[in-house]
Amino acid sequence: MIAAQKSIASFAMIALFIVGFSGQAQSAELPNIVLILVDDMGYGDPGCFNPDSKIPTPNIDSLAAEGMRFTDAHASGPLCHMSRYGLMTGRYPFRINVGRWPKQALIEPDEVTLPSLLRDVGYRTAMVGKWHVGFDEDGYDKPLPGGPVDRGFDSFFGIRASTDIPPYFYIRDRMAVAPPSDSIEANQSEGWSPIQGAFWRAGGIAPGMELKDVLPKFTDEACGVIQSHAGRDQPLMLYVAYPAPHTPWLPADEFAGKSGAGMYGDFAMMVDAMIGKILKQLDAAKMTDDTLVIFTSDNGPVWYETDVQRFGHDSSGGLRGMKADAWECGHRMPMIARWPGTVAANSVSDKTISFVDFLATADELTGAGVFQNKDKTDVGPDSFSFLGELTGKPSTAPQRPSLALQSGKGLMTIRRGDWKFIDGDGSGGFSDRGAKGKPKNPKGQLYNLAEDLGETNNLVDQHPKLVDSLREELAAIKRASRSRDLNGAVNP
Repeated sequence: MIAAQKSIASFAMIALFIVGFSGQAQSAELPNIVLILVDDMGYGDPGCFNPDSKIPTPNIDSLAAEGMRFTDAHASGPLCHMSRYGLMTGRYPFRINVGRWPKQALIEPDEVTLPSLLRDVGYRTAMVGKWHVGFDEDGYDKPLPGGPVDRGFDSFFGIRASTDIPPYFYIRDRMAVAPPSDSIEANQSEGWSPIQGAFWRAGGIAPGMELKDVLPKFTDEACGVIQSHAGRDQPLMLYVAYPAPHTPWLPADEFAGKSGAGMYGDFAMMVDAMIGKILKQLDAAKMTDDTLVIFTSDNGPVWYETDVQRFGHDSSGGLRGMKADAWECGHRMPMIARWPGTVAANSVSDKTISFVDFLATADELTGAGVFQNKDKTDVGPDSFSFLGELTGKPSTAPQRPSLALQSGKGLMTIRRGDWKFIDGDGSGGFSDRGAKGKPKNPKGQLYNLAEDLGETNNLVDQHPKLVDSLREELAAIKRASRSRDLNGAVNP
């Protein structure tokens, strides 16, 4: 009997060893993930999305040549904080009050986020750059809770919001590197609109901080994270959130006057060069072949028709509108994924995806199983995996039936297949500036994007039943706490 018990115990120990070893091997096989999110870059800025672009983007273009270009990828909202909230949580930003970000953390303490999911399956998680999803603020000489290191990241170096929104200071994990005890006067550029050029607002700034140094400083920090990770078996998730080419446009001397799109184009060139340094650091660390690199932008550009006429550069790439709009330019983003040996080189996907889908994709990629956990029913309520699109392999995850979003001014939009319905008139964003009042009886807007990507022909009067159906579906999505549970979700 004792011998039998010893035999059973020995077998159990061997089984545990095998299971443990298998888990480690699985973890070691997971790719590193480097997510590069730029700020206010338009669909028509990178050359790989717009052959007529006046902005050289050789590094972004190289990613497209070596990976997959997404032509129908959408930010979760057409403004910075909306977009980033959806990216981190897999939740449509219209489900909460995102307007409280200046003083309060938008993400709940126990909420599963993209970095927390990856950290829990063994990733080292690091963030560099612009957070813009809020901290629980109580003075800048005290810890700033509710930020990246409290929502899934092991480390953070960055800023609270944009480099035109004071106060301006660097944050390391939870603490200001130096509080914003000095002040800076507002600045604008002649020859541009009030919200373009080298524009920033007056306010507090940390002693010695120069806004022109932010972009290269973040690049050095990101490269340092990669360098420190070289040779490790543990997978790395690095989120680099550049606050550019958002204003202020501050290109270094080596880029000034080098593009064909003025200060904006020069600054976008600098952003591309910074991305190039990160890619070279991956090469130097021998991590390129084992790394999924995703590049995209958080929302559309601030680029007017007068700018298109002046420079012959269309930052929208033929889409209608600009930042904050319900029209396509506000939220349809240039997006690229490179993963050597897994994502086909020089490939193109026209699948409709949203930033809220990153969470479910990470869950399926890693086998985390968070979405199958009955005790976590509130995880990524609007997130659908697009892993099958990346790998070309069948996916068992439910697929997105439709896409909803809210414009900067609250105009609701739904996309189903080729049809897009905007529940109101106008852009719902920056393009409406100067418009006189609102129509008393708005009919809404209906576009067939397969035939009219520029949204020039409003078909709302020609398809009343379709309009009713889309309006009802949009209302159901808003009423429900999670669109993953609605009847429209389909299996592949």
